[in-house]
Amino acid sequence: MTTVGPAAPVRLTQFAHGGGCACKIPPGELEAMVAGLLPPRNPGQALGGEDRLLVGLDDGDDAAVVLTGDGTALVSTADFFTPVVDDARDWGRIAAANALSDVYAMGGRPVVGLNLLGWPRDVLPAELAREVLAGALEVAREAGCFVGGGHSIDSPEPLYGMAVTGLVDPHRLLRNDAGRPGVPLTLTKPLGVGILNNRHKRTGEVFAHAVASMAALNDKAAAAALRAGAVCATDVTGFGLLGHLHKLARASGVTAVVDAAAVPVLDGARESLRAGYVSGGTRRNLDWVRPHLDEGRASEDQLHLLADAQTSGGLLVAGEVPGHPVIGELVPAVAGTTLVIR
Repeated sequence: MTTVGPAAPVRLTQFAHGGGCACKIPPGELEAMVAGLLPPRNPGQALGGEDRLLVGLDDGDDAAVVLTGDGTALVSTADFFTPVVDDARDWGRIAAANALSDVYAMGGRPVVGLNLLGWPRDVLPAELAREVLAGALEVAREAGCFVGGGHSIDSPEPLYGMAVTGLVDPHRLLRNDAGRPGVPLTLTKPLGVGILNNRHKRTGEVFAHAVASMAALNDKAAAAALRAGAVCATDVTGFGLLGHLHKLARASGVTAVVDAAAVPVLDGARESLRAGYVSGGTRRNLDWVRPHLDEGRASEDQLHLLADAQTSGGLLVAGEVPGHPVIGELVPAVAGTTLVIR
Protein backbone atom coordinates (compact mmCIF):
# COMPACT_ATOMS: atom_id res chain seq x y z
CA MET A 1 0.00 0.00 0.00
CA THR A 2 1.33 3.43 -0.96
CA THR A 3 1.31 6.44 1.34
CA VAL A 4 2.00 10.07 0.43
CA GLY A 5 2.95 12.35 3.31
CA PRO A 6 0.54 12.33 6.28
CA ALA A 7 -2.50 11.47 4.18
CA ALA A 8 -4.35 8.18 4.44
CA PRO A 9 -2.90 5.28 2.46
CA VAL A 10 -3.80 5.24 -1.22
CA ARG A 11 -5.00 1.91 -2.60
CA LEU A 12 -4.27 2.15 -6.31
CA THR A 13 -6.33 -0.93 -7.17
CA GLN A 14 -9.47 0.91 -6.04
CA PHE A 15 -9.07 3.47 -8.83
CA ALA A 16 -9.50 0.93 -11.63
CA HIS A 17 -12.35 -1.34 -12.69
CA GLY A 18 -9.97 -4.25 -13.33
CA GLY A 19 -6.40 -5.08 -12.53
CA GLY A 20 -3.29 -6.19 -14.40
CA CYS A 21 -3.66 -8.47 -17.39
CA ALA A 22 -7.11 -9.51 -16.14
CA CYS A 23 -8.38 -6.23 -17.63
CA LYS A 24 -7.54 -7.35 -21.17
CA ILE A 25 -10.28 -7.37 -23.77
CA PRO A 26 -11.61 -10.98 -23.78
CA PRO A 27 -9.75 -13.15 -26.32
CA GLY A 28 -12.80 -13.99 -28.41
CA GLU A 29 -13.77 -10.33 -28.74
CA LEU A 30 -10.20 -9.36 -29.55
CA GLU A 31 -9.90 -11.95 -32.33
CA ALA A 32 -13.16 -10.74 -33.87
CA MET A 33 -11.91 -7.15 -33.65
CA VAL A 34 -8.70 -7.79 -35.60
CA ALA A 35 -10.21 -10.24 -38.10
CA GLY A 36 -9.61 -9.02 -41.63
CA LEU A 37 -6.74 -6.76 -40.60
CA LEU A 38 -4.06 -9.23 -41.67
CA PRO A 39 -1.59 -7.89 -44.25
CA PRO A 40 -1.39 -9.32 -47.78
CA ARG A 41 0.16 -12.76 -47.99
CA ASN A 42 3.51 -11.27 -49.07
CA PRO A 43 3.70 -7.97 -47.11
CA GLY A 44 7.44 -7.54 -47.62
CA GLN A 45 7.16 -7.01 -51.40
CA ALA A 46 6.85 -3.26 -50.86
CA LEU A 47 10.14 -3.42 -48.95
CA GLY A 48 12.18 -4.85 -51.78
CA GLY A 49 10.58 -8.11 -52.85
CA GLU A 50 11.16 -10.13 -49.69
CA ASP A 51 8.87 -10.94 -46.81
CA ARG A 52 10.47 -9.05 -43.92
CA LEU A 53 7.58 -9.22 -41.47
CA LEU A 54 8.56 -12.54 -39.90
CA VAL A 55 5.88 -12.45 -37.19
CA GLY A 56 2.76 -10.30 -37.38
CA LEU A 57 -0.94 -10.63 -36.54
CA ASP A 58 -1.38 -14.08 -38.05
CA ASP A 59 -1.38 -16.25 -34.91
CA GLY A 60 -1.50 -13.68 -32.13
CA ASP A 61 2.13 -14.16 -31.15
CA ASP A 62 3.74 -12.20 -28.30
CA ALA A 63 5.45 -9.52 -30.42
CA ALA A 64 6.07 -8.44 -33.99
CA VAL A 65 9.37 -9.39 -35.62
CA VAL A 66 10.77 -7.55 -38.66
CA LEU A 67 13.87 -8.56 -40.60
CA THR A 68 16.27 -5.67 -41.13
CA GLY A 69 18.51 -5.12 -44.12
CA ASP A 70 21.62 -6.51 -42.42
CA GLY A 71 20.10 -9.88 -41.56
CA THR A 72 19.27 -9.16 -37.92
CA ALA A 73 15.69 -8.76 -36.72
CA LEU A 74 13.83 -6.25 -34.59
CA VAL A 75 11.25 -7.48 -32.08
CA SER A 76 8.65 -4.92 -31.00
CA THR A 77 5.83 -5.00 -28.47
CA ALA A 78 3.64 -2.83 -26.24
CA ASP A 79 1.84 -3.74 -23.02
CA PHE A 80 0.05 -1.69 -20.37
CA PHE A 81 -2.66 -2.18 -17.76
CA THR A 82 -4.44 -0.77 -14.71
CA PRO A 83 -2.96 -1.25 -11.20
CA VAL A 84 -2.55 -4.86 -10.16
CA VAL A 85 -1.23 -4.01 -6.67
CA ASP A 86 -1.62 -1.02 -4.37
CA ASP A 87 2.09 -0.20 -4.07
CA ALA A 88 3.03 2.22 -6.87
CA ARG A 89 6.67 1.15 -7.21
CA ASP A 90 5.72 -2.53 -7.27
CA TRP A 91 3.13 -1.82 -9.96
CA GLY A 92 5.81 -0.17 -12.09
CA ARG A 93 8.19 -3.10 -11.57
CA ILE A 94 5.52 -5.63 -12.50
CA ALA A 95 4.33 -3.71 -15.57
CA ALA A 96 7.88 -3.34 -16.88
CA ALA A 97 8.67 -7.03 -16.35
CA ASN A 98 5.43 -7.92 -18.12
CA ALA A 99 6.22 -5.78 -21.17
CA LEU A 100 9.80 -7.05 -21.38
CA SER A 101 8.50 -10.61 -21.20
CA ASP A 102 7.06 -10.40 -24.72
CA VAL A 103 10.56 -9.86 -26.10
CA TYR A 104 11.96 -12.79 -24.09
CA ALA A 105 9.05 -14.97 -25.24
CA MET A 106 10.23 -14.47 -28.83
CA GLY A 107 13.82 -15.38 -27.93
CA GLY A 108 14.95 -11.75 -28.10
CA ARG A 109 16.91 -9.26 -26.02
CA PRO A 110 15.23 -5.95 -25.07
CA VAL A 111 17.19 -2.83 -26.05
CA VAL A 112 14.98 0.20 -25.35
CA GLY A 113 11.62 0.82 -23.72
CA LEU A 114 9.25 3.78 -23.82
CA ASN A 115 6.90 4.58 -20.93
CA LEU A 116 3.13 4.53 -21.58
CA LEU A 117 1.39 6.39 -18.73
CA GLY A 118 -2.22 7.35 -18.17
CA TRP A 119 -2.84 9.27 -14.95
CA PRO A 120 -5.95 10.82 -13.31
CA ARG A 121 -4.00 13.94 -12.38
CA ASP A 122 -6.89 15.59 -10.52
CA VAL A 123 -7.39 12.51 -8.35
CA LEU A 124 -3.99 10.94 -7.65
CA PRO A 125 -0.80 12.84 -6.75
CA ALA A 126 2.06 13.11 -9.23
CA GLU A 127 4.41 11.65 -6.63
CA LEU A 128 2.71 8.27 -7.08
CA ALA A 129 3.19 8.39 -10.84
CA ARG A 130 6.86 9.09 -10.24
CA GLU A 131 7.06 5.97 -8.04
CA VAL A 132 5.50 3.89 -10.84
CA LEU A 133 8.10 5.18 -13.31
CA ALA A 134 10.92 4.59 -10.81
CA GLY A 135 9.88 0.97 -10.30
CA ALA A 136 9.79 0.38 -14.04
CA LEU A 137 13.22 1.95 -14.48
CA GLU A 138 14.59 -0.35 -11.78
CA VAL A 139 13.47 -3.47 -13.65
CA ALA A 140 14.54 -2.13 -17.06
CA ARG A 141 18.03 -1.53 -15.70
CA GLU A 142 18.10 -5.08 -14.34
CA ALA A 143 17.28 -6.24 -17.88
CA GLY A 144 20.01 -4.05 -19.42
CA CYS A 145 17.31 -2.16 -21.32
CA PHE A 146 17.44 1.61 -21.84
CA VAL A 147 14.35 3.70 -21.07
CA GLY A 148 14.06 6.60 -23.50
CA GLY A 149 11.05 8.68 -22.47
CA GLY A 150 7.59 7.78 -23.71
CA HIS A 151 4.11 9.29 -23.67
CA SER A 152 1.59 10.30 -20.99
CA ILE A 153 -2.07 11.34 -20.94
CA ASP A 154 -4.60 12.53 -18.38
CA SER A 155 -6.93 9.52 -18.08
CA PRO A 156 -9.91 8.53 -15.88
CA GLU A 157 -8.04 5.45 -14.56
CA PRO A 158 -4.34 4.98 -13.86
CA LEU A 159 -2.62 3.04 -16.67
CA TYR A 160 1.01 2.09 -17.07
CA GLY A 161 3.15 -0.05 -19.33
CA MET A 162 5.91 0.10 -21.91
CA ALA A 163 6.55 -0.16 -25.61
CA VAL A 164 9.71 -2.24 -25.98
CA THR A 165 12.03 -2.81 -28.93
CA GLY A 166 14.66 -5.53 -28.93
CA LEU A 167 16.89 -7.62 -31.13
CA VAL A 168 16.52 -11.29 -32.01
CA ASP A 169 18.38 -13.80 -34.17
CA PRO A 170 15.86 -14.60 -36.95
CA HIS A 171 17.21 -18.15 -37.08
CA ARG A 172 16.57 -18.71 -33.36
CA LEU A 173 13.08 -17.32 -32.96
CA LEU A 174 10.70 -18.67 -30.36
CA ARG A 175 7.22 -18.48 -31.89
CA ASN A 176 3.83 -19.95 -31.07
CA ASP A 177 3.24 -21.77 -34.37
CA ALA A 178 6.32 -24.02 -34.25
CA GLY A 179 5.08 -26.72 -31.85
CA ARG A 180 5.34 -30.33 -32.98
CA PRO A 181 3.86 -33.62 -31.67
CA GLY A 182 5.97 -35.52 -29.17
CA VAL A 183 7.45 -32.41 -27.54
CA PRO A 184 7.03 -31.84 -23.78
CA LEU A 185 5.58 -28.62 -22.35
CA THR A 186 7.44 -26.64 -19.68
CA LEU A 187 6.10 -23.82 -17.49
CA THR A 188 8.66 -21.49 -15.88
CA LYS A 189 6.53 -19.66 -13.26
CA PRO A 190 3.75 -20.96 -11.02
CA LEU A 191 0.12 -20.04 -11.62
CA GLY A 192 -2.15 -18.24 -9.18
CA VAL A 193 -1.18 -14.56 -9.31
CA GLY A 194 -4.55 -13.65 -10.80
CA ILE A 195 -6.41 -15.22 -7.89
CA LEU A 196 -4.12 -13.63 -5.29
CA ASN A 197 -4.31 -10.25 -7.03
CA ASN A 198 -8.09 -10.45 -6.98
CA ARG A 199 -7.98 -11.16 -3.25
CA HIS A 200 -5.53 -8.28 -2.75
CA LYS A 201 -7.84 -5.88 -4.60
CA ARG A 202 -10.86 -6.92 -2.55
CA THR A 203 -9.26 -7.20 0.92
CA GLY A 204 -5.99 -5.24 0.88
CA GLU A 205 -3.99 -8.32 1.93
CA VAL A 206 -0.46 -8.24 0.49
CA PHE A 207 1.10 -11.37 -1.04
CA ALA A 208 4.80 -10.62 -1.29
CA HIS A 209 5.59 -13.91 -3.04
CA ALA A 210 3.08 -13.09 -5.80
CA VAL A 211 4.66 -9.65 -6.26
CA ALA A 212 8.11 -11.25 -6.44
CA SER A 213 6.92 -13.71 -9.09
CA MET A 214 5.34 -10.98 -11.24
CA ALA A 215 8.35 -8.65 -10.98
CA ALA A 216 10.83 -11.40 -11.91
CA LEU A 217 12.23 -11.22 -15.44
CA ASN A 218 11.87 -14.12 -17.88
CA ASP A 219 15.37 -13.54 -19.26
CA LYS A 220 17.06 -16.59 -17.73
CA ALA A 221 14.16 -18.87 -18.67
CA ALA A 222 14.30 -17.68 -22.28
CA ALA A 223 18.06 -18.19 -22.45
CA ALA A 224 17.70 -21.70 -21.01
CA ALA A 225 14.97 -22.53 -23.54
CA LEU A 226 17.18 -21.41 -26.43
CA ARG A 227 20.13 -23.41 -25.09
CA ALA A 228 17.86 -26.46 -24.94
CA GLY A 229 17.02 -26.01 -28.62
CA ALA A 230 13.42 -24.81 -28.22
CA VAL A 231 11.76 -23.11 -31.20
CA CYS A 232 8.23 -22.69 -29.84
CA ALA A 233 7.13 -20.67 -26.80
CA THR A 234 4.75 -18.04 -25.51
CA ASP A 235 4.31 -16.26 -22.21
CA VAL A 236 1.34 -16.81 -19.91
CA THR A 237 -0.51 -13.59 -19.18
CA GLY A 238 -4.11 -12.40 -19.30
CA PHE A 239 -5.61 -15.30 -21.26
CA GLY A 240 -4.37 -17.82 -18.66
CA LEU A 241 -2.43 -21.02 -19.24
CA LEU A 242 -5.33 -22.62 -21.11
CA GLY A 243 -5.93 -19.58 -23.31
CA HIS A 244 -2.31 -19.14 -24.36
CA LEU A 245 -1.83 -22.88 -24.80
CA HIS A 246 -4.96 -23.05 -26.97
CA LYS A 247 -3.50 -20.36 -29.23
CA LEU A 248 -0.17 -22.20 -29.42
CA ALA A 249 -1.76 -25.55 -30.21
CA ARG A 250 -4.14 -24.04 -32.78
CA ALA A 251 -1.32 -22.16 -34.52
CA SER A 252 0.91 -25.25 -34.52
CA GLY A 253 -1.77 -27.67 -35.73
CA VAL A 254 -1.45 -29.94 -32.68
CA THR A 255 -3.33 -30.83 -29.49
CA ALA A 256 -1.87 -30.01 -26.07
CA VAL A 257 -2.22 -32.42 -23.15
CA VAL A 258 -1.90 -30.86 -19.68
CA ASP A 259 -1.11 -32.87 -16.54
CA ALA A 260 -3.03 -30.73 -14.04
CA ALA A 261 -1.22 -32.25 -11.05
CA ALA A 262 2.16 -31.20 -12.47
CA VAL A 263 1.29 -27.50 -12.87
CA PRO A 264 3.05 -25.41 -10.17
CA VAL A 265 0.81 -23.13 -8.10
CA LEU A 266 1.66 -20.26 -5.74
CA ASP A 267 1.07 -20.76 -2.01
CA GLY A 268 -2.37 -19.57 -1.00
CA ALA A 269 -3.87 -19.61 -4.49
CA ARG A 270 -5.92 -22.78 -4.08
CA GLU A 271 -7.31 -21.62 -0.74
CA SER A 272 -8.15 -18.22 -2.21
CA LEU A 273 -9.84 -19.90 -5.17
CA ARG A 274 -12.03 -21.95 -2.84
CA ALA A 275 -12.92 -18.72 -1.03
CA GLY A 276 -14.27 -17.30 -4.30
CA TYR A 277 -11.53 -14.93 -5.44
CA VAL A 278 -11.93 -15.55 -9.17
CA SER A 279 -11.70 -12.65 -11.61
CA GLY A 280 -14.13 -12.05 -14.44
CA GLY A 281 -11.20 -12.34 -16.87
CA THR A 282 -10.52 -15.88 -15.66
CA ARG A 283 -14.15 -16.91 -16.19
CA ARG A 284 -14.10 -15.41 -19.70
CA ASN A 285 -10.88 -17.30 -20.48
CA LEU A 286 -12.49 -20.60 -19.53
CA ASP A 287 -15.65 -19.84 -21.50
CA TRP A 288 -13.49 -19.11 -24.58
CA VAL A 289 -11.49 -22.35 -24.56
CA ARG A 290 -14.27 -24.66 -23.38
CA PRO A 291 -15.53 -25.56 -26.88
CA HIS A 292 -12.01 -26.82 -27.69
CA LEU A 293 -11.34 -28.48 -24.32
CA ASP A 294 -11.50 -32.12 -23.22
CA GLU A 295 -11.87 -31.54 -19.46
CA GLY A 296 -11.35 -35.15 -18.43
CA ARG A 297 -12.04 -35.40 -14.70
CA ALA A 298 -10.88 -31.88 -13.87
CA SER A 299 -12.99 -30.04 -11.30
CA GLU A 300 -14.31 -26.54 -11.89
CA ASP A 301 -11.74 -25.21 -9.41
CA GLN A 302 -8.91 -26.89 -11.32
CA LEU A 303 -10.16 -25.41 -14.58
CA HIS A 304 -10.40 -21.92 -13.09
CA LEU A 305 -6.84 -22.24 -11.83
CA LEU A 306 -5.59 -23.34 -15.26
CA ALA A 307 -7.51 -20.45 -16.86
CA ASP A 308 -6.43 -17.94 -14.19
CA ALA A 309 -5.64 -14.56 -15.76
CA GLN A 310 -1.94 -14.11 -15.04
CA THR A 311 -0.01 -10.86 -14.94
CA SER A 312 3.66 -11.14 -15.90
CA GLY A 313 3.51 -14.92 -15.81
CA GLY A 314 6.17 -17.37 -16.89
CA LEU A 315 7.14 -18.77 -20.26
CA LEU A 316 5.27 -21.75 -21.68
CA VAL A 317 7.87 -23.60 -23.74
CA ALA A 318 7.45 -26.49 -26.16
CA GLY A 319 10.51 -28.35 -24.99
CA GLU A 320 12.15 -29.37 -21.74
CA VAL A 321 13.83 -26.48 -19.91
CA PRO A 322 16.24 -27.56 -17.16
CA GLY A 323 15.20 -26.42 -13.71
CA HIS A 324 11.51 -26.03 -14.55
CA PRO A 325 8.59 -28.50 -14.39
CA VAL A 326 7.23 -30.36 -17.41
CA ILE A 327 3.44 -29.97 -17.28
CA GLY A 328 2.33 -31.91 -20.35
CA GLU A 329 3.08 -32.56 -23.99
CA LEU A 330 2.04 -31.83 -27.55
CA VAL A 331 0.40 -34.68 -29.46
CA PRO A 332 -1.00 -35.09 -32.99
CA ALA A 333 -4.07 -32.97 -33.58
CA VAL A 334 -7.40 -34.32 -32.32
CA ALA A 335 -10.28 -33.02 -34.44
CA GLY A 336 -12.05 -30.15 -32.71
CA THR A 337 -9.85 -30.34 -29.60
CA THR A 338 -6.78 -28.25 -28.88
CA LEU A 339 -6.61 -28.94 -25.13
CA VAL A 340 -6.88 -32.12 -23.07
CA ILE A 341 -6.70 -32.19 -19.25
CA ARG A 342 -5.57 -35.39 -17.61
